[in-house]
Amino acid sequence: MREFHCKDVGMPDCSFVAKGKDDDEVMRKATEHAKHDHHMQTIPPDLERKARGAIRESSGQSKR
Repeated sequence: MREFHCKDVGMPDCSFVAKGKDDDEVMRKATEHAKHDHHMQTIPPDLERKARGAIRESSGQSKR
């Protein structure tokens, strides 16, 4: 299981965690979160690269 924490890409007050079986699934969830909760129309390429780089193996301790 892979996971992404929004706080790891410059959103320190955001507790969102996306989990998925692979990086593409995690990125789909993270992109939807960014659009709905952070009101981003599109995800800039530099932020997408940063987000992909922040995806890691799940520790199993997160709840989202």
